[in-house]
Amino acid sequence: MTYATLNFYPNKDPRMRFFALWYFTSLLALWTVLGDTVLGFEQSYAQPIIGVLTACVVAFALEALDAWVNQRSPRFSGSWKNAVNFLPPCIIPGLACAMLIYPNERLTPIIFAAALSLTSKVIFRAPIGNGQTQHIFNPSNLGITITLLLLPAAGLAPPYQFTENVTGLGHWAIPAVILITGTIIHAKFTGRLPLVLAWFGGFAAQALVRSLIFGTPLAVPFLPMTSAGFILFSLYMIPDPATTPIKPLRQIAFGLSVATIYALLFVQHIVFGLFIALALTSATRGLALHAFALWRRRFERGPQAVPDASMAAQAGPRAVTRAS
Repeated sequence: MTYATLNFYPNKDPRMRFFALWYFTSLLALWTVLGDTVLGFEQSYAQPIIGVLTACVVAFALEALDAWVNQRSPRFSGSWKNAVNFLPPCIIPGLACAMLIYPNERLTPIIFAAALSLTSKVIFRAPIGNGQTQHIFNPSNLGITITLLLLPAAGLAPPYQFTENVTGLGHWAIPAVILITGTIIHAKFTGRLPLVLAWFGGFAAQALVRSLIFGTPLAVPFLPMTSAGFILFSLYMIPDPATTPIKPLRQIAFGLSVATIYALLFVQHIVFGLFIALALTSATRGLALHAFALWRRRFERGPQAVPDASMAAQAGPRAVTRAS
């Protein structure tokens, strides 16, 4: 859930962009603290700490290496503001991996997921024009997905942990606050509200279709939408401005694609469908960006120039023979 590439925010005011960035960071930090002390998160205090530390070490090391290779100043250098504003893209994946992965008492899966999340921003990139590239995977989502697939001993955090120690209206208040505030942020600052609405609509549509086809009670396929974890995934992982389209129609296609792939994975009894669906959609978009860039280069290059026969004739019979 990193928002490091601020160029993908429609709002040109840097203060507004940083506000959205720090909002996501503050929300995850607050939720982690409340989760470990009040809500009932089933993780040790060491896991979010080691997740953030790992992400920070990897991010600062990669940035320093890239700056050295390209002979430029690191983005975190120059002032204390640069250093502070470099932290949110590190804190967000570190906290997200620790919050959504359940590795029992082990720290290794959290370290692996956080390191992979930040490394993926450097490895998996696609051209977007004007000589610029964009990382194609939501870092947290890819780190969590690969960790769940490669480390069978690690699983997803149980959905009930987000409101385990809450009673009464608290079960509705917490998801409602996250939903309302997140929707406002995407509507006003990130420009990803069409994607969010398309994802919610697509998920509801596939739930209805599955209920009609398989004859399950209507409430069953809709049940995940009531989870605070689902809302967290929907508002702070899928609509990542740095890894999703800018144009509204493409955002809608992206959101519907994630919902469709999730439904196909679900009927095949494949677990971790939400995370895998987002990773597959992002991978498909990345391949499309590479294919489009290749086609554009060939189109701009045009057909190979044919030697001018008159010039070749002036150069002599041997030159004409070579030209033909």
